[in-house]
Amino acid sequence: MAEGPFLLGQRARFANGARVVVARTPGLHSAMLALYVRVGSRHEEPEANGVSHFVEHLLFRGSRGYPDSRAMNAAVEAAGGSMNAMTARDHTCFYTSLHPAGLGTGIDVIADLVSHPLLREIEVERQVILEEILDEVDSRGRDVDPDNLVKRTAYPGHGLGQKIAGSRGSIRGLDEGALRAHHARHYTGANVVLVAAGPVSFEEVVELAAPRLGALPRGIVRPDAPPPAWPAGPTLRAVEHDDAQVEFSLAFPAVPERHRDHAAALVVRRLLDDGLSSRLPFEVVERHGLAYSIHASLETFEDGGLFTFEGACTPSRLERVSSEIFRVAAGLWDGVIPADELARVKERHRMSLTFALDNPSELVGWFGTGELFGTDETLEERCRRVERVTAADVRRVARSMFQRRHLVAVAVGPDARSLRRALARAAAASPLA
Repeated sequence: MAEGPFLLGQRARFANGARVVVARTPGLHSAMLALYVRVGSRHEEPEANGVSHFVEHLLFRGSRGYPDSRAMNAAVEAAGGSMNAMTARDHTCFYTSLHPAGLGTGIDVIADLVSHPLLREIEVERQVILEEILDEVDSRGRDVDPDNLVKRTAYPGHGLGQKIAGSRGSIRGLDEGALRAHHARHYTGANVVLVAAGPVSFEEVVELAAPRLGALPRGIVRPDAPPPAWPAGPTLRAVEHDDAQVEFSLAFPAVPERHRDHAAALVVRRLLDDGLSSRLPFEVVERHGLAYSIHASLETFEDGGLFTFEGACTPSRLERVSSEIFRVAAGLWDGVIPADELARVKERHRMSLTFALDNPSELVGWFGTGELFGTDETLEERCRRVERVTAADVRRVARSMFQRRHLVAVAVGPDARSLRRALARAAAASPLA
């Protein structure tokens, strides 16, 4: 497949450390604006778990320039946008699509809500979050979200193992002082990156952002506590939940983006799950009909990551589904990887990054997280890294990740003891080293 051209992001940094990145794509008709903040649940003390997510919610309750959520949303909607936000374990993001002519409005609203929030109606928002937390627990208050359970098991006692929304107890314990202190500590120039993508001017974005984000207190970037050593296992956990299916996650350790083996891990993921013709869905779904869908994902943080297989099936099939996943994964480190299959996933990787040029949302995600965590590389540089991956690299990295002693497995469904036994039998009989 013919190579790029891929665009380069233009960058500026203000005196207080706040950064701006612009990915100009003049052929499009919509723009995307996002503000990334280096704060998430990994930056919280256990007793304040959920405070980052709580603050994110409160910022939409009004700011100095937009005194309530209706005024804030009306301004953005008049510019063709719709304000939204998300909190992750290592960052928070505020974002909106908009008409390019509304760029000034979008920057003004986002900058004002993070710089001058009123932080009011705390009790109303507390009740909203307490309701949201119910999505992840059963009627007895037990966590039944497999992703939360995997993270807690893989990163015990560490911020990466904490829930993003917190617990009902921690949310009830947060007072106004704690919320204001958390905002003041993390919403600083050194911790924010504004990204714009679409048919927008770099000079205009910088000019609009300078008096707004440039006025934030500088603050500091505090080093994150490194995650603990991956648990020696296999580590198996099952949680009782009355449902017709069992949800499961089978996790293994992965390297962060800056590691030399990250590109090979990307290829491993695509060999396993990159369309219905790839190995995992073909074997588990298409060939054996063991589950409706199954997925392999690669999630990275600044200093670590997880490679996870997740899906759902009837409880009686959990052992067989897990065994098949282990067999397919092991096939990457002791089997032949045909040259045409390897070439196909590399080409699809380049295609997917090429498609990002038509999607301002994907562009702000690429440049925003890259700038925030110092992993910035061009789309072309990433493609070249992936295209240099050999079959030997795939086998080496797959063997390093997919080992029985690295397995962290969680199942949520009826009869927890039976589910745990099924996971144990599948792990013991697996071809994993």
